[in-house]
Amino acid sequence: MDESENLPLNPRVAAGAETITGIVERRLSRRGFIGGLTAVSGFALAACAGRPAEVTNASAQEMARSQPAFSFPEIARGLDQTHHVAEGYRADILLRWGDPLWADSPAFDPLNQSATAQVRQFGYNNDFVGFVPLDPDTDGAPRGLLCVNHEYTSTFLMFPGIRADDPAGITREIALTEIAAHGGTIVEIRQQASGWRPVIGSPFNRRLTADTPMELTGPAAGHLRLQTTDDPSGIKVLGTLNNCAGGITPWGTYLMAEENINGYFLGDLPKDHPETNNHKRMGVPGGWYRWGRHIERFDVSKAPNEPNRFGWIVEVDPMDPASTPKKRTALGRFKHEGAESVVAPDGRVVLYSGDDQRFDYIYKFVSAGRYNPANRAGNMDLLDSGTLYCARFNEDGTVTWLPLVFGAGPLTPANGFNSQADVLIETRRAGDILGATPMDRPEDIEPDAKSGRVWVMLTNNDRRTPDQVDAANPRHSNRFGHIIEITEPGGDFTSETSTWEILVRCGDPSIAEVGATWNPLTSENGWLASPDNCAIDASGRLWVSTDGNDDTGAADGLWAIETDGERRGSGRHFFRVPIGAELCGPRFTPGGETLFVAIQHPGDGDGASFEAPTTRWPDFSDAAPPRPSVMAITRTDGGVVGG
Repeated sequence: MDESENLPLNPRVAAGAETITGIVERRLSRRGFIGGLTAVSGFALAACAGRPAEVTNASAQEMARSQPAFSFPEIARGLDQTHHVAEGYRADILLRWGDPLWADSPAFDPLNQSATAQVRQFGYNNDFVGFVPLDPDTDGAPRGLLCVNHEYTSTFLMFPGIRADDPAGITREIALTEIAAHGGTIVEIRQQASGWRPVIGSPFNRRLTADTPMELTGPAAGHLRLQTTDDPSGIKVLGTLNNCAGGITPWGTYLMAEENINGYFLGDLPKDHPETNNHKRMGVPGGWYRWGRHIERFDVSKAPNEPNRFGWIVEVDPMDPASTPKKRTALGRFKHEGAESVVAPDGRVVLYSGDDQRFDYIYKFVSAGRYNPANRAGNMDLLDSGTLYCARFNEDGTVTWLPLVFGAGPLTPANGFNSQADVLIETRRAGDILGATPMDRPEDIEPDAKSGRVWVMLTNNDRRTPDQVDAANPRHSNRFGHIIEITEPGGDFTSETSTWEILVRCGDPSIAEVGATWNPLTSENGWLASPDNCAIDASGRLWVSTDGNDDTGAADGLWAIETDGERRGSGRHFFRVPIGAELCGPRFTPGGETLFVAIQHPGDGDGASFEAPTTRWPDFSDAAPPRPSVMAITRTDGGVVGG
């Protein structure tokens, strides 16, 4: 979700710190980009340091390079009121907003909503989807736990009579219902002959909301800046907000990334208040919701430290519904998009996350401890201790990972950092001072343990001016985004120096001024704009979903992206969403036979309302509002998704 239109720019950018246009021409010229990608043989993006050794048999190598990684028939670009999937596949609705999770859950009634009902039902605007396998059922049926984020609420699509431009009608009961619709859902699912189905009343089922008790852990826990009147300990916090993408750890816990937390707060602080500048850097107060009129902790004038308790990554144990979710402060506080992790060769855990705002940064965390696959309990606090880094992309094709460690370099009391807690609470400002590279809205980031590569989705940045372009963000007024491929040397994800390439610059390659760079083998349906979430399937293939492709006149959806061989940098269109929606959370089962996707905010659009949405998907009833839903996609012949 892009809610940064009115937020202040990164102060380094506003001050003109990034004015290195010449770097772009030098770098792109060396890499063979200048003049466009006119032939496959000139597609220089494949030259990336640190790749696995190529096969020596020339004929086998040529054959492998010429074979497409995906075999499904591509779908056409388009925009209408329903979803579309490639021929030979079925896409089934698995869970919809308001669906029951327990036998005593109230039936969904959009005209009579309440917090009491919503907390027993599937939440709103599903984003991240995680899957934790369970042992098969007694009859051999596959089972697993689906972990789903509920990022935000579209109030004007949820409730009758509410206009998007008139929040005065938000009553306390509506606010409480929205609070209950946020957070996440953990639900057991089983695969039957008719497809995947939720297990109503499973002991694993759980709703997490913006009011669920949680615990702050790690270096910032208990710090004065996290203490409030309601929680003088600085350790206990109610709820989680704006959970966008996320992750599943190697030990099977569910990570919820808190993104645009600023929008939930109202009120103002005096200019000389200690938190005023910190809140400004995070865009607090955003004022998108009216909760602060009814609940004091969302009014910064009454609870100035409350925003500091959000913007973290939350770890949840889906195997224990009674466990307390933990906000891992060692991972830093910013607008997290994604929390995907990988085990490095030495056993340490490395977690990547983007800060989803124009001109903000890319981060990775390296744990101090090592993962032990034989000791799940011993892994449960690995994310409480380690080193957080931000990325500087250099013109020579290297990435320097800058450690955010109190006392190192400029992160000292002279610059307002008096402890590691300060560095983590103000992670963005620490990145500013260290000189990280301001990016074009870094969103989902996926590491691939097999290849040592990491793919970074950069959604767009139409505010970048010509004198602000740099090697890693080479287009001004970048409406369509791009994808960066990082290679960790020798597959060592803990390395403080990596290499990078731009895999594709997104947008319509037929329009010269767009500056898109797709492999020429890409069809007119295979290109995309505004990459957002991504997934790596069991074969190591990259899949990319979009949020903003509709700006090109076609629906958002899911594309398969080639990352090797002669087709490297080409796309193939697999799935598209109904009008007003975006596709989130692509997630494969371990064998790749099922792909789960989240369809978020269907029916949205200019002038849309509860009474007049742009679509009534998926129920298509005059009495039903559009309902965000999770879908399960499978091949009709039972094979691996993607071919």
